[in-house]
Parts: sequence; C-alpha cells; structure tokens
Amino acid sequence: MATEKKHKLKVIPLGGMGEIGKNMTVFEYGNNIVIIDCGMSFPEDEMLGIDIVIPDITYLIKNADKIKGIILTHGHEDHIGSIPYLLKKINIPIYGTKLTLGLVENKLLEHKLDDVSLNVVEPGKTFNLGCFKVRLIRSNHSIPDAVGIAINTPIGTIVHTGDFKIDYTPINGDVIDLDAFAELGRKGVLLAMSDSTNVERPGYTESESTIGYKFMEIFKNSQSRIIVASFASNIHRVQQIINAAVAYGRKVSISGRSMLNTVKVSQELGYLNVPEGTIVNVNDLKKLKDNEIVIITTGSQGEPMSALTRMANNDHKKIQIKEGDLVIISASPVPGNEKTVSRVINTLYEKGAEVLYDALIPVHVSGHARREELKLMLTLLKPKFFIPAHGEYRHLVQHSKLAVELGIPEKNTVIAKNGSVIEITSKSIVRNGSVSSGNILVDGLGVGDVGNIVLRDRKLLSENGLIIVVLSTAKGTGKVVAGPEIVSRGFIYVRENIDLIEESKAVVRSALNKCSEGNIKEWNNIKMSIKDALSSFIYEKIKRNPMILPIIVEVKGEDFI
Repeated sequence: MATEKKHKLKVIPLGGMGEIGKNMTVFEYGNNIVIIDCGMSFPEDEMLGIDIVIPDITYLIKNADKIKGIILTHGHEDHIGSIPYLLKKINIPIYGTKLTLGLVENKLLEHKLDDVSLNVVEPGKTFNLGCFKVRLIRSNHSIPDAVGIAINTPIGTIVHTGDFKIDYTPINGDVIDLDAFAELGRKGVLLAMSDSTNVERPGYTESESTIGYKFMEIFKNSQSRIIVASFASNIHRVQQIINAAVAYGRKVSISGRSMLNTVKVSQELGYLNVPEGTIVNVNDLKKLKDNEIVIITTGSQGEPMSALTRMANNDHKKIQIKEGDLVIISASPVPGNEKTVSRVINTLYEKGAEVLYDALIPVHVSGHARREELKLMLTLLKPKFFIPAHGEYRHLVQHSKLAVELGIPEKNTVIAKNGSVIEITSKSIVRNGSVSSGNILVDGLGVGDVGNIVLRDRKLLSENGLIIVVLSTAKGTGKVVAGPEIVSRGFIYVRENIDLIEESKAVVRSALNKCSEGNIKEWNNIKMSIKDALSSFIYEKIKRNPMILPIIVEVKGEDFI
C-alpha cells in the first residue's frame, strides 16, 4: 500500500485522441515509462507541402531515462510511422510481433538507422519492462499479427485493445483470442482503452474473407486489365487479390514503393502465399494480354504522388490508364481524404476506365470493430475505468456513452485529448494537467522546422501569389539609383497588366519619397513602408492581398560609373 500512495499510474496520450492516426500513448508509474505505438498521420489540406505529421515527443525526450520500451500493436503506418523520427532522438528497445517488426526494420533501413533493439514477441507471451509485466493478445485487424496489449502494473491491470475487429473467418486462420480477454476480465481489469473508429456503425464488421468472394466474382466476369488500389499494409487484401488472380490465370504486378516494400517483407516472413511465377515485373506487362494482367497499387486515398494518381494523370513512367481498364478502389477514404479520392475517380472515368468502389459494390470491409463488437469487448473485460481511444472526438464521446450503457459509471470514464495527463489509482481516475503535445510537421528532410507561420505564408502564396519589389540605393545617401522593378509570381501576368505594374511602381516611389522626407533610413522601416503602401493600393485596386517582398540592394557609387 505504501507504494500505491507514493505513485499514481499516469496515462498520457500523445496522439490518436480526437483524430484518426498518429497513435501514441504513454504509461508512466514512478520512474518507469512504456509507450504503446508510435504512429504518423497524413497532412490535412491546409498543410501545404507537408509529407507526414508525427506526434510531439518533447515529454519523452525530457523523460528519456525512464523509458523502458515501445510496444507495438500492429504494422500500420498510423501506429509505426513515427518510429524512425523518435529513434533519432532516443534509442529505445521495441517490442512487437514478427511481421510488425519486419515492417519496422524496413523503415529503419530507409532511414539508415542501425543498433536498434527489435524484440519479437509471440502472442500469448509475457515479458517485463521495469515494473510493468506485458502480455500480447492475438487480435484481428486488416493486417496479420495484430495484437491487443495487457499490462500488469503495481496498482492493477491495463488492457489496450489496439485496432481490432472480431473476425471468425480471418484470412490467416488466427481468430482473435477472446478467451484471453475474458480471462483478464475475470481476474479484474483496472483500465481498458479501446478502438473507437467504428463506434457510430451498428452491428458487426464483415469478415475480410467476404471480399475474397467478391474479387473472385469480379475477376471471373472481366476480360479487362484489372488494377486494384488498396492500403499497402492491408496484406490480407493483397493475399485475396493474388488468390483471385491465380484462380483466373492472371499475372500480378506490384506498383508503388510502399506496396513493393510491404509485399517483399511479407513474402520473406511467410505472411503472403504467392505461387512461383505469379508476380511479374511491370516491364513485362506489355508481353501479356489485358485479361492476363492484375496490377496491385497504392493510391486508394488519392494521394497526389501515389502510383494510381500518377497512372490516372499519365505521369507514371510504366503504366497509364486506358479505355476499358477495370479499376477497383478497395479501401474507404480516411476522413479528410474524400475530395482527393473523388478527384481520382473522376479522372479515371474521364480516361474511359470502369471504376468499382465501396459506394457502388462491396469491395472493402473495415478492419475496425462496430458497436456490437465493442460491446462484447467491454463486456468481456469488465473494466473499472475506461478511456476510449483511436478516433475523432465524436467517436470518443459515443464510445464513452456506450460504456455507460453497459454499466460502467460515467465518473469512471474519461474522454482524453492529446497531451492530457490522466492519473489513476485503484479507486480513482482524474485528469491532472497536460504535457506538450501537438503536430510535428515533416517536410522532406526537415522535421519540425515548418510551423504555423510558414504554413500561413504558404497558404497566402497559394491563394494570392507574390510580388517582389527590387531597387538599388547608393551607399551613404540612400538615393535610389535603380528601380523599382516589380516581379509577379502567381499574382498577375505582367505583360497583360502593364498599367497596374506602372502604377505600383509609382506607389513605391511615393513611399520612398515619404521615407526620405521623414529621414527614415532603417531598411526594415523602409521595407515596411513599401509593403504597407503597395498592399493598400493593390487591395483598393483589385481586392487582392498578395505577399509583398521588398528587396533593397545597397551599392557603391562607382558601381554605376
């Protein structure tokens, strides 16, 4: 009891709360920290030029000496995508199942990270991390080797379901271990955290195997070249596409870097069963008839640089969409991606392709549990306290209400936000402050060097363009000896707006004269005067607000002799 009085268990989500993606949760007791998952998310529309978004790990860097390890629930990017960026700051041992760590290892090679401790743990096995005793529990999701996690702490047992659904006919034959979850419930669960993604959808999520039957039907009735877009990490889906291709005498080609990497790792580790000779290089497709070809590609989310989008826009080096192609988009849009997916579908139709997607025909099932499955999980676990996880804020609210319907007292449920510090004892659960959290933006090789100010500038440039005012002044006197010249980018076409340009130059000269009369010699003040005068003039003239960038070059008098 003395230990319990001294320490409270802290649960600190750094991602995955109030959002889809970027999943990461910290569990802290005394001088012991373990982390579940370390994911990324894709940028929102207003995050111009950003490649990916990762969690703010400031808290972990400050407490690096306490961290015992990262435990991974499965190999999707929203759960493992930030690992290389974390490891560049803190070297932490990683624990997970064989496929999950195989995908992580591939990421580490890309980032040239070695000397990382990767520890393969079989579902059902337990291991110790500081004061925590951890057990992985076999689950079902849209990728093999998904697990839930049970953590025995000094004050009770925590169960984190990870992303899951209850699939009685999974592709790999490994049914979710409901007995293990029930056993934990019988022994007593202090806290449960559970996937909230599909809480708004009634009933049960369909088995992944139902999509296999649909693929067989589509392939049987098609004489066209078939292109299937899916998430690269949905290995069960890839397996069923390959099964249908083999059944109807088609060869398979893989397109998209992430798809190629995932298929390679999955084959090497024995998670994809591919008959010899089935997969062919994209260069060999021209030797085959259309009814002998299946192409598995990335781009189910309409990403601008994905293989499917480049095919549709004729930007792909090897494959272009042609009239008569059958394109299957075997995924549902991640919230926020609806417009980009719709744009790609429209482009595919314009090219003369037939497009099948979930709104027309069932070519996708979710990997996440619906309401009845979520009810079953909570009923088995019977937790004292509950924190809904992995979902937008409305999903967390609905999952909390569902828990209350099942008999968990409302005061024992907490809807967390990223950065919330939730303190738990054997008798209570309360929010107590917050830690640094939020989005770290990755742009090329830059991590965190693009912030709100840069994004604001990019947005302004994208909407209103840029005007550059260039002039030269004589050193010492400040007299204008050349210019002003005005350069426009994304604002107006200069040749067709000579009058506006000349008027703008006159405005700049007037602003310079006022600075001279007021004896203003500081360059920053002169630049600000030019910006203010020109901005007011342009808005009054054509109601636009371009970014204005004055450049003043100071030269010696002899440079003009």
